[in-house]
Amino acid sequence: MKIGVNLINFGPGANPQALKSWAQLAEALGYHLIMTSDHIAVTPDVQSRYPAPFYEPLSTLGWLAGITQHIQIGTTVIILPYRSILETARACANVDQLSGGRFILGVGIGWAEQEFQALGVPYHQRGAMTNEYLEALRLLWSQDVATFEGKFVSFKEVNTAPRPVQSPGPPIWVGGSSDAALRRAVLWGDAWHPIRIRTGWLRKTGIPRLKEVAEREGRPVPAICPRIRLRLTETPQPDDDRVAGEGSLDQVHRDLAELEELGCSYVVLDNYFDDPEAMRHHEASWRMLSVLAERVLDLENQNVR
Repeated sequence: MKIGVNLINFGPGANPQALKSWAQLAEALGYHLIMTSDHIAVTPDVQSRYPAPFYEPLSTLGWLAGITQHIQIGTTVIILPYRSILETARACANVDQLSGGRFILGVGIGWAEQEFQALGVPYHQRGAMTNEYLEALRLLWSQDVATFEGKFVSFKEVNTAPRPVQSPGPPIWVGGSSDAALRRAVLWGDAWHPIRIRTGWLRKTGIPRLKEVAEREGRPVPAICPRIRLRLTETPQPDDDRVAGEGSLDQVHRDLAELEELGCSYVVLDNYFDDPEAMRHHEASWRMLSVLAERVLDLENQNVR
């Protein structure tokens, strides 16, 4: 199981030096992946949760591709309806080229209605748009000259070079836990990417539902790649009200071991606790990542001890 880090690309502590330090520390500690989140128009609903400054993920990842060497880079998640799929396909292909094939595309449908309004994108059609965009994206990544006719996007004889290094394209992780999201992951994704899960829910509900959808659609079960919180506490937290990744070092160790037992391919660690001011300085988060790498994770051998 590979372990990734959610890079905090927003809020009062976000700046180029901090982003560079996050990425280089994660790579030096042996983590396998860094991922950025996505907002374009920081409207009041976004500002209340993920405040400005907000560094756009794809341009940021293109820059990080040049200052890292081995670590994979990706999005958790990009809101697919926000951009023209032609723009997204090209930007992602470029990042994959610039990183030497290290890019992972995590996608979601979004939640911030005011942001959709600011961008002129129909909020209530975002799910259908995402499905069609994923279909078009696969085409743009797999053909030198692509033509597509759909309800939300159409294009004819578009030259796509440079195509991604990875073939047939970078892995696509689909976020969300609704039935529609699970179906989207099965039909168009390489992995399902739920966030802030409890291990009991994943074992008893999430994975069985995913398998049911895959069986119903006649498709293989996608990989499971959750994003969990990382918040180490001095004392153990009550297990009946604890999300995965929160608690004592021993509890987090057990969470990671259980996620590996459940067959997770990747786990992304998220140090953001919904308090923007707490992220003004990053040293506490970096210490947690260092402690976990040193005392729990066998990152060189890609296993949880």
